[in-house]
Amino acid sequence: MEKQSKKDLNIMYKRILVPTDGTPMSEKAVEGAARFAKSLGASLVLITVVEPYSYTNLSEYRPESIEQYDERVTAEAKDRLADAKRRCDEIGVPSTTLMVKSFSPAEAIIEQSKKHDCDVVFMASHGRQGFAAVLLGSETQKVLTHSQIPVMVYR
Repeated sequence: MEKQSKKDLNIMYKRILVPTDGTPMSEKAVEGAARFAKSLGASLVLITVVEPYSYTNLSEYRPESIEQYDERVTAEAKDRLADAKRRCDEIGVPSTTLMVKSFSPAEAIIEQSKKHDCDVVFMASHGRQGFAAVLLGSETQKVLTHSQIPVMVYR
C-alpha cells in the first residue's frame, strides 16, 4: 500500500472534533490535535460534555440546587473550552467551541461529529488497562466502537 501524502491528508481532514474534559491528558490531546490540524490546514471543533443534573435520587442529600449545579458545571465547561481555545489560538489553528449536556459523553461526541460535519475525532485515552478499564469504562473505547468516522487516539 502506498504511503499517504500530506496532500491526501489535507483533503481528508478539514474539520477535526476534539473532546476535552479538563484532565491533563485531554489538555495534551488538544495541543496534539492543534499541531496536527496546523500541519494540515484544518480547523478544530472543541467539545466538552457536561452531565445534566441527576433526578434519580432526589431523596438523597444534595449540597446544591439544580440551578447551582447548572451554574457550576456550565462555568467549569466554559473555562475548559476557553483554555482549549487559547491553546489553539497560540498554535495558530482556527477553532470553535461547543458545550453539550448529555448523560453519555460518547454518544454526544459521535452526534456532534456528524452535526458539525467533522472528518475525524481526535481524543485522549487515559490508557487504563485490565480491571480498572472495565470498572471505569472508557468513553474513548465507546467512540472507537460506534463512530462512523475515523478516531485518532492520543496517548
